[in-house]
Amino acid sequence: MIAGEASGDAHGAGVVKELKSRNPDIDIFGIGGDKMQQAGMTLLYHIRDMSFMGFVEVIKHLPLIRSVEKTLEQMLEFKKPDVVVLIDYPGFNLRFARRVKQRGIKVIYYISPQVWAWKKGRVKKMKACIDKMLVVFPFEVPIYEHERIPVEFVGHPLVEEMNTTMERNKFCAQFGLDERKQFIAIIPGSRKQEIDKLFSVMLRAAIKVAGNEKEVLVAVAPNLSVDDYKRYIPQRTSVRLIQHATHEIMKHAEFAFVTSGTATLETACYETPMIVVYKTSSLTYWIARLVVNIRNIALVNIVAGKTVVPELIQGDVTVHNLVNEARKILSNPARIILVKEELRRVKEKLGQGGASSKVADAILSV
Repeated sequence: MIAGEASGDAHGAGVVKELKSRNPDIDIFGIGGDKMQQAGMTLLYHIRDMSFMGFVEVIKHLPLIRSVEKTLEQMLEFKKPDVVVLIDYPGFNLRFARRVKQRGIKVIYYISPQVWAWKKGRVKKMKACIDKMLVVFPFEVPIYEHERIPVEFVGHPLVEEMNTTMERNKFCAQFGLDERKQFIAIIPGSRKQEIDKLFSVMLRAAIKVAGNEKEVLVAVAPNLSVDDYKRYIPQRTSVRLIQHATHEIMKHAEFAFVTSGTATLETACYETPMIVVYKTSSLTYWIARLVVNIRNIALVNIVAGKTVVPELIQGDVTVHNLVNEARKILSNPARIILVKEELRRVKEKLGQGGASSKVADAILSV
């Protein structure tokens, strides 16, 4: 199994648990994070070594990528797995899928590459290297059916992951928070480069929006340390860095600043109003503008089919803009109700749960 980032680790862990519950002797190994490891997978590489994004960043890490690929190919020869399960992370996984198929090993792809956003021609090439595609959005099914690639909508794993959160009183007691205060959340992403480019702006905006009446909570990504965030926090501020409770923060926050990615869908599942932000290198952004063919970048808006929450990217990511957009929402009770209703519809489109069980069924059947 190969997952390259924190969201893939969380989704993959559910599948590992399902497989191990059905057959404890199944040998599962590959790339993942702490959650997949705790569920019973042997890690060859940790996601913290693989979490980079963007054209420029990938080029910088090419020697590492080549080394990892070579090691994985050797493991294919040595261990001869029955099936390889690739989770999202398309830049790496689609290339590796071809090498797997050359050895006659079955390939299941869980969480489709975003072919609806860019490089739609990739779907034709996938037919030769993927035995089954397991998608998490219903609108993805016709894309693969059109190319006669076996496909199944399993629902989004976020739906089943949403049911494990603490209630507000227990959450506040565990982290020493004042239950009477409203919380402004910062969900700054799981990649170090995202923290470097975005966290400072998100933080300063959140502090202004919170004022003295509300508390700012920062969700620390499981693959990063508190120190990665601390250097950006001004002295004499009451910002709270919280580990291992991202979903609780999303659930109990009045409002959230969220880095574009799966976290926007997670926050949507709790119907928490948000602003989505993203910033990458100028070259990466310029190249992306040439190849990406969608109106929105935030998954929550893409699933909704319209702009439900504001998106601020590149030069628009300023403290002034973030504060203004947040206040427009928070000062308008009618808009808050409307946003929550739209987010509820987004959650409904993600299925009824049980994704990990369906993925395990597909793996065992292949």
